[in-house]
Amino acid sequence: MSTQSPSRPVVAAHGWVQALLVVLATAVAMGVVAALGLWAAGAADLPDGAFPRVVAATVVTAVGGTVELTGSAGGLAASDAELTVIPLSVTVTGALVLAAGFLRPLRHRAVAGAAELAGWAGRIAVLWVLALLALSFGARQTFTLSLSDLGEDALGDLGDLFGIEPKVGFTTDVGLTVVFGTLWLLGVLALALLVARGAPLPAGLLRFQESVRPAAYAMVVLLLAYVALGFAIGLVVAATRGHVPETFAVLLLGLPNLVWLALTIGLGATWNGRVEGPFGLPMPHVLDEVLRGQDVSEVNLRTLAEQDGRVWWLLVVDAVLVLAAAVVMARRSPARVRPWQHAVHMAVALALTVLMICLVGRISARYGLSILGIGDLGGGLSGELFLRPQIWTALGLALLWGLVMGFLGGLLAVRLRHRGEVPAASDGAAGP
Repeated sequence: MSTQSPSRPVVAAHGWVQALLVVLATAVAMGVVAALGLWAAGAADLPDGAFPRVVAATVVTAVGGTVELTGSAGGLAASDAELTVIPLSVTVTGALVLAAGFLRPLRHRAVAGAAELAGWAGRIAVLWVLALLALSFGARQTFTLSLSDLGEDALGDLGDLFGIEPKVGFTTDVGLTVVFGTLWLLGVLALALLVARGAPLPAGLLRFQESVRPAAYAMVVLLLAYVALGFAIGLVVAATRGHVPETFAVLLLGLPNLVWLALTIGLGATWNGRVEGPFGLPMPHVLDEVLRGQDVSEVNLRTLAEQDGRVWWLLVVDAVLVLAAAVVMARRSPARVRPWQHAVHMAVALALTVLMICLVGRISARYGLSILGIGDLGGGLSGELFLRPQIWTALGLALLWGLVMGFLGGLLAVRLRHRGEVPAASDGAAGP
């Protein structure tokens, strides 16, 4: 009978080669989704072979990195640019691949030591930092704009007369990108341990899994359910209304940005925003109509319903999916957890989820060009787009929804077959 060292499989499963494969798979998956989305948006036609650099910049922003816009227009002109947006389709893709790769060597185990988990996460983090550095240094490009394309012919003649060639580009803040990209990585790994039922936890944290793990799992299911629903609607729109490239650009770059915004609006939250100039929101059109006003606009169920009464269905969709998430949470909790405890767990989890959406769903874009001190020549040289939430109102509504739906979910789960996260009775100690 052959003997086998028990430590060898663990070392092999947590080695540097396996960590490298996880990091490469995550980076490649994010790069492919970003490239396809940008290609659908027409970015493949950018001059000077800039497409790979734009893809790198998109991946950097997807993990919380900072990409700074730069601009110059010569001595007789001035330009200003700013862009803050996270392409959450790329973010979600990377998070799913990273979590799967991190959890794969840990499956089929009940408990893992803190040192073992830290070592495995540390290997991935070191290689991820190197990947972030490569992406950061590759995400740099400058473009020259044609005044004739931006305005009237007279504007192009003016630029030719004074030798004005506006330039806009982007560069990466390497330090901030490494910091925020590493925090994103650690957050995904921690969430993966919280959500996955088969993932092992250190013995000291096992007592928290009854309250935290079912709620975390339910919130991930809720968010992914909205993404799946939005993707299905996007496919229907592409098939029935045309604009296929534009629709797929939205699906591959910013689908969670839209559907998670809809989640908060369905809960009753209000966002403030404005669209001015050439900027616009690709989908849905009703959102662009509300934001394109003279002053800062409020985006909520009331204002959107004034443009399209079908918006009230967001309330119904939220009620169904949030209640379903509450039932999922209750079914994964031990049978001894009472409905009021489910309500508290759901309220806290939903509030944290809405807070996350409010932080990552902000949008800010601005571009301006002035010549000889005169701004917005030609009517197409400047614009502004921003969208930001009323956070405290959103959190209060999330707490209220969580309490109500958590309580109802706990009551409904009693009628269903329970699949407790932790057995209520052990062998030899029968329950009542």
